[in-house]
Amino acid sequence: MFAELKRINERPEPFAFYTAGELWTDEHTSARMLAFHLNETLDVSSRNAKFIERSVAWIASRFRLATDTRIADFGCGPGLYAQQLAKFQAQVTGIDFSPRSIEYAREAAAREALHINYVQQNYLDFDTADRFDLILMIMCDFCALSPTQRRGMLNRFHRLLKPRGSVLLDVYSLTAYAQREEEAKYEANLFDGFWSSSPYYGFLNTFKYDPEKVVLDKYTIVEPERMRMVYNWLQYFTPEALEREFAESGFSVQEIHADVAGTPYDPQAGEFAVIAGRIPLATEVT
Repeated sequence: MFAELKRINERPEPFAFYTAGELWTDEHTSARMLAFHLNETLDVSSRNAKFIERSVAWIASRFRLATDTRIADFGCGPGLYAQQLAKFQAQVTGIDFSPRSIEYAREAAAREALHINYVQQNYLDFDTADRFDLILMIMCDFCALSPTQRRGMLNRFHRLLKPRGSVLLDVYSLTAYAQREEEAKYEANLFDGFWSSSPYYGFLNTFKYDPEKVVLDKYTIVEPERMRMVYNWLQYFTPEALEREFAESGFSVQEIHADVAGTPYDPQAGEFAVIAGRIPLATEVT
């Protein structure tokens, strides 16, 4: 038991493990996550309904959505953004890891007679011959990726964007990082049965990595037949650090906002959003 407790409380190297499948493809937890998505009052898996409505209206205006606007929504979940964007006649592709979320999104689109291309796939592996005017990654999904994954993601965005296309995404700021604290927590049926429909014991270890500005929430779930660990990493950014990452993949950050609804940038806020465009390749310059 001592050895197991030691392993539970061990601090791994930043982004040493990637366990997204444990959350998004597990039968039980994916159902709980979908319920959070669909609760219009919460900012847990998705933004609350009022914010999404305001955000979509701003996106439609800022990017002048029209019938020929092609949008890729990375991490689309159950289609809360994709569905509203499609109502502006945009051609929307939604990509998400969760079969349950994509199934719900497809059924919702069918009910509304909306033609949305939903792809059930880890967006780290997504590729297509299509090229997009706008790529979205909303709800700070970018922060959950390792530096290597983020670089690959931005390179993918660069390939998938039209020459004058844009990326819109949001991230957590250092203000939010300062508000996080290290902790160790143990509880029977941690988070009110979120992790399993059967009885279990849950451990939560939160670690901060000051040089990297990374936080890890490490969940250890102990059930009668198995023990599993889920690693939820979050990278926190300054605007300058995010701009450097974009520049390394051939982008220039054009605008900084407080959120993906176009609110003016606030350096004290816990999040911020950027609009970035491709730096034209030599072959694209006329």
